Amino acid sequence: MLRVLIVEDEPLVQQRIARLCRELLGPSAQIDCAASLDDADDALRQRAIDVLLLDLNLQGDDGFTLLHRAIASTFHTIVISAHADRALDAFALGVLDFLAKPFATARLAQALERAQVASRTSGRATQQLGVWRARGVALVPVEEIAWIQADGDYSALQLVNGRRELHDKSLDRLQQLLPAAFVRIHRSYLVNMQQADALHVEGGGRYRLRMQGGTELPVGRSRAQSVRERLL
Repeated sequence: MLRVLIVEDEPLVQQRIARLCRELLGPSAQIDCAASLDDADDALRQRAIDVLLLDLNLQGDDGFTLLHRAIASTFHTIVISAHADRALDAFALGVLDFLAKPFATARLAQALERAQVASRTSGRATQQLGVWRARGVALVPVEEIAWIQADGDYSALQLVNGRRELHDKSLDRLQQLLPAAFVRIHRSYLVNMQQADALHVEGGGRYRLRMQGGTELPVGRSRAQSVRERLL
């Protein structure tokens, strides 16, 4: 089953793309739509997708903003835009394909076939996370992350070098995206177990996980056994 998010602000165009996707991908495909960057952000935080179909002009907002935010995500992006002059910039950001409007059904079919092949053959766990800095988006390799702490709708990345970065996905979404080395030890913490040292039991049956460098993080009682097994 291919999970597709269509980000297009023109209702008739959005409906056509959704209809063609259902025809080309079959009834098992999950097709969702968003008409703005905010709606698209909400959708991406709430559920995992395989393919993003993205317009670049969204009610005056630039679809490239979403591309920058999603630069390290595991889904594949197909841009559908009348601004063919922006294709090179889009490919520089790693999009899978670029369809210039107006597009033919056969051209969309070709792009979706590429996306299906790419989804089957590529690894699902992301190896980098994008973070916002003063000069734009920076990519942080996941092996440089010691742990991640929930921060409202966002997440705070604690890096091995001591730096702290803010990421725009929730802890629940990151748990779906990151490699198996990242384990949920508490409702507020996701830990890179390659950076963990030992599990300690305190009075009252409370657990703490000591990280390399000495920081201790709380461990939920229901998660303590699985954490202990990962340390063996």
